[in-house]
Amino acid sequence: MTRVFAPRGDADVLALVRAYPLAWVIGHGHADTGPFDATPLPLLPELDDSGRLASFLGHFALANPQVAALRADPRALLLFKGPDGYIAPRLVSNPTWGPTWNYAVARFHVRIEFAPDDNDHALDALAATLEAGNPDPWTTARMGPRYAQLRQHIVAFHAQVERVQATFKLGQDEQPQTFDEIVGGLDDAPLRTWMRSQRG
Repeated sequence: MTRVFAPRGDADVLALVRAYPLAWVIGHGHADTGPFDATPLPLLPELDDSGRLASFLGHFALANPQVAALRADPRALLLFKGPDGYIAPRLVSNPTWGPTWNYAVARFHVRIEFAPDDNDHALDALAATLEAGNPDPWTTARMGPRYAQLRQHIVAFHAQVERVQATFKLGQDEQPQTFDEIVGGLDDAPLRTWMRSQRG
């Protein structure tokens, strides 16, 4: 993918994973799944002292066979997908313009480190993040004794980032008039917002 579709900086990638936290965790498989296995999980970015994205915090169900596979080989790929959508020629006045698909995605090569001692932290942090803005936010304490039973069936992990690849194909290569026509005709508000953010 050309540099024209690269995000403007690390802050854009961080904004993407915060706005769209559900990621595919892809690793080597096992006898039942074949060569690869994948689980969709909400993940929270963890920053280093300089504010750069260093790892992700998440948790697996212990019953998930991918846990054993990742213990044997901790290398994994995380795939995050942000806003995307079909860009139809009807939006553009240029009769020679062809359709395309705009999207923002990020791929992280990571090493999974299981951390069962962080189970409570992982669950509390996820709840606090997803409940942010709720005037009466839910917490794990509301589950009462049932929480202690259920937390035994998960395992927290930190996915240490080793490599990042992000592609923000959001109309940066379009002529100004064409770009304005696309943004003006799109019904998808998040895609419009992200296209504008990468244009400046």
